Amino acid sequence: MNKTIFEGDFIRLNNPISLILRFVQDIDDCNLKHLHIDQKLKDIIYISWKRTREGWIKLNSDGACKDMGVIVGCDGLFRDSDGRWIKGYTKKIGACDALHAEMWGLYLGLDMAWREHYSHLIVESDSKILIDMISDNFKLNENIFVLVHRIQKLLKMSWNVQLNHTWREGNMSADWLANLSISTDHFNFLVLESPPNEVQRILFDDLSGACMPWNVRLAC
Repeated sequence: MNKTIFEGDFIRLNNPISLILRFVQDIDDCNLKHLHIDQKLKDIIYISWKRTREGWIKLNSDGACKDMGVIVGCDGLFRDSDGRWIKGYTKKIGACDALHAEMWGLYLGLDMAWREHYSHLIVESDSKILIDMISDNFKLNENIFVLVHRIQKLLKMSWNVQLNHTWREGNMSADWLANLSISTDHFNFLVLESPPNEVQRILFDDLSGACMPWNVRLAC
């Protein structure tokens, strides 16, 4: 009404409802088009734990946080090239964030591996940020430099170590142990000579090559 009164060249539409409906249809068509594109750019991959080549030992490490970082723990486990359990470890640590928990899990595992004289080691973590930081593919923050520096110092020792990122679905045994670490009532470094009963099923699934599906976005 105001445009009709104050704007002399304004022309009132004969059927504004039709125009609105057309706009709505255009928006819906646009959304469907983008949805179709997104579906094309996604694929499903199947993730599983992989055995190492003969003569190598694999370390899977992890960390866990509870109650906004008040309760934190870390862990890891070593397996031989046949996928058999060698040793594991857990430790409840002081309050920190999830990234620091992952760091502690990896650092303690590397330190233990060095002391056990494991000369050929493959390390897997489901923290892509941590792997990138250690590999100098990520800009370091001064607050976390000390622990990363300790890890890098261990990696420069006289042994063969490879760092790999894995998805959480390929790190399920370590994930279970990480939750065990935050349930303990002490802060001692606990070495596990044999796997807990509850984790044996996951170890069997890993040995069997059980896979978990994961949706990934494909690069354009």
